[in-house]
Amino acid sequence: MSVLRKTLVVAVAIIAAGALMIVSFLAFSTWKSNVHQSNLAAFYATPEDFSQIPGTLLRWEPLGVDVADAKAYRLLYVTEDQQGKPAVAAGMAFIPDKEPDTPRPMVAYLEGTTGQGDACAPSRSPDPLHRVQNFLPEAMAQGWAVVAPDEYGVGTQGVQLYLIKEQEVRDTVNSIRALRSLPDALTGNDFAVYGYSQGGHSALWTGHLSKQFAPELDLVGVAAVAPAADLASIIDRQWDSVVGWGIGADVTRSWSIAYPDLPVDPFLTDAARDNFERIAESCTFGSFIEGTVRHDIFRQDFFADNPAENPMWAQALMEQTPPPYSAAVPIMLVQGTADQIVLAGPNANLQESWCAAGSTINALWLEGVDHINVAALAGPAVTGWIVDRFAGLTAPNTCSVPPPWSLITVE
Repeated sequence: MSVLRKTLVVAVAIIAAGALMIVSFLAFSTWKSNVHQSNLAAFYATPEDFSQIPGTLLRWEPLGVDVADAKAYRLLYVTEDQQGKPAVAAGMAFIPDKEPDTPRPMVAYLEGTTGQGDACAPSRSPDPLHRVQNFLPEAMAQGWAVVAPDEYGVGTQGVQLYLIKEQEVRDTVNSIRALRSLPDALTGNDFAVYGYSQGGHSALWTGHLSKQFAPELDLVGVAAVAPAADLASIIDRQWDSVVGWGIGADVTRSWSIAYPDLPVDPFLTDAARDNFERIAESCTFGSFIEGTVRHDIFRQDFFADNPAENPMWAQALMEQTPPPYSAAVPIMLVQGTADQIVLAGPNANLQESWCAAGSTINALWLEGVDHINVAALAGPAVTGWIVDRFAGLTAPNTCSVPPPWSLITVE
């Protein structure tokens, strides 16, 4: 056998062994995940005759993880669907061990895009603290009660209405109500919201609609980190990128329900049309991996054309884009200049337009920080800002400082 042939045989053997290892790892991971989800299924099942009162706590149990000086719970509670009918949603709650001298303030932590499958629900994850670990220790030290809703249809019966304002706000305020029902919660009425990415969209709309859906609760401030806020700008800039695959399936599935007359199908490629239901059930990491392969290797787009240029889509996107706040509702806006998913340019425009409308904004721009890392780096600053909101201090306003346009790598 020639040296060249021996080399080729060895190379093929190495590649085959590597492929076998990857397949074996993925198969083991899938089996392990299936076992984990099967063990949780009974908790998340919709009760036959459950309360019709939004915010009712239906079930709770230990989350099964250690949080320093605190207890962690898995929750099942009553929310409402798009028609305002009672439905079931789940989430996590964290309560400090130390009893408070006064009623505890509450924080709703609103996660970014997860994917719509049951296994994508943060509270069903084998590592449920992954998304809150840069915020939770200080929140517990401050004595706050924290709730992190999964959202209706994620981990529970139903289909998530992704980036649909009423559903997001209903899920947020009803999770707060459920949190208050825990025996050791000992909460008052004051709460803040802290949202990241899609959760930032939820947080911004909670600032507008919380009193409509939960008049008994008092919102003290809204923190939005890399919020998916200006939806038309996001779609316009990202429709033919990998991001189209990463979130397009969730948008397609959800908005077809929320807007039955919206022309969705004509804007999908054949590849998207054949796969969006399956991809929507995937979790976000998997969606972006598949999207990267399809877009970068096979040159497949998710959208056949730009939906933002269609009048019906443009109207729907405008309806789901939060308008500026009054000066009475303070907001902290955090954005990385190198974000490739929720691009910095639209949120720089948001800062300028909201400031011009009289909003009270404390903007924090993180130079060179991308979408993944902004969540971790924002935690301490956001926590400090929320501390001051609960203390009743005057909210800072940085509207005199313009966005750092020269540092923004993608507008």
